[in-house]
Amino acid sequence: MTTIVPTITTDDPAQFATNIEAFKSFSKRIHIDASDGTFAPTTMVPLTSMNLPEGVTVDLHIMSARPSEHLADILNLKPALCILHAEVDDDLTGIIAQLRSAGIKFGLALLKGTFPRKVQNLITTADHAMIFAGELGRQGGAIDMLQIEKVPLIRAIKPDIEIGWDGGANLSNVRALAHSGIDVINVGSAISKAADKAAMYQSLVAECGKRGVLL
Repeated sequence: MTTIVPTITTDDPAQFATNIEAFKSFSKRIHIDASDGTFAPTTMVPLTSMNLPEGVTVDLHIMSARPSEHLADILNLKPALCILHAEVDDDLTGIIAQLRSAGIKFGLALLKGTFPRKVQNLITTADHAMIFAGELGRQGGAIDMLQIEKVPLIRAIKPDIEIGWDGGANLSNVRALAHSGIDVINVGSAISKAADKAAMYQSLVAECGKRGVLL
């Protein structure tokens, strides 16, 4: 069963808090983007200003060229899952070890141009592999559906890994994503900009459960 996870991508602390309150009322899992401007072209609410909700599984996506510089703050927040990018120039092995010691799962994000075999050693150590198919640091961008081709390639490396999708998911494509073997679909603007966020979330969940091309 594919899980729909609402995503928070903002540099506004007030909007961050508003979205947390809204999302936790209908979803047991929330994806939070964090960016310091060194990897993605934008910055987000700083980790030091975040308050993670209790009773909700939080996936923390770190968009930083040097995630090791934020490790203390990540460990302090203690998300359920911390997603780091395969493309960064940093000691991911050391970071992963510290995350695991703190009881935090490790997720690996792959940008569009990153071929799974190129980072297979990291995939084998990960709990979660996130296929990034949008635009770093912003919501509502165009989706690259060709990234679905990475699903079987990742499964071939680690069959039991949880595979996530980030970028451009909405009602028009979420069924195709769900039936491609993706376990977690992070949804940003389709939920956050909806007039009724809870209703949109439920519609996305229902769409994932539909079979075939026709309704």
